[in-house]
Amino acid sequence: MSTTSLTFRTATEDDIPGLVDLVEAAYRGDASRAGWTTEADLLEGQRTDPEGVGAAVRHESGRLLIAERDGELIACCQLEHRGDHTYFGMFAVRPTLQGGGLGKTIIAEAERVARATWGAGEMRMTVIRQREELIAWYERRGYRRTGELSPFPYGDERFGVPQRADLEFELLVKPLG
Repeated sequence: MSTTSLTFRTATEDDIPGLVDLVEAAYRGDASRAGWTTEADLLEGQRTDPEGVGAAVRHESGRLLIAERDGELIACCQLEHRGDHTYFGMFAVRPTLQGGGLGKTIIAEAERVARATWGAGEMRMTVIRQREELIAWYERRGYRRTGELSPFPYGDERFGVPQRADLEFELLVKPLG
């Protein structure tokens, strides 16, 4: 995959509709099945909405990082400075572009930004523990499972409609050297 025309920037209010579309396509419904990983079998309904993306765009201690190729929005991730670490979330790569190395490039840039902007010593994220293939991908990038679990927000359809009763998040961490 060529990354010669790949550019990164911080999202603005004008990006919110495109970001909602990207995140929804990457996580839910039939569109997400074009990629190598999806939550479509675990959750239905929405993954985010304009309010959620807008909150990430406007967050005082963070940024929503966008990756574009030739001016087209193809990936994003949320970075939130939390003291000694940066939280990584809302990671989305256009499903038809998954599996070609783009995700590795995005996460490396996110880690670079966390170190350069906030001096973060660690990146943290939460992943639905049932997404074993995704957790394995993160482990290959240097993240480790902590065994620290937190409940899925059942009953809050802003985060989706669970298709099983045992969903929970696991904290993954990576030291940033």
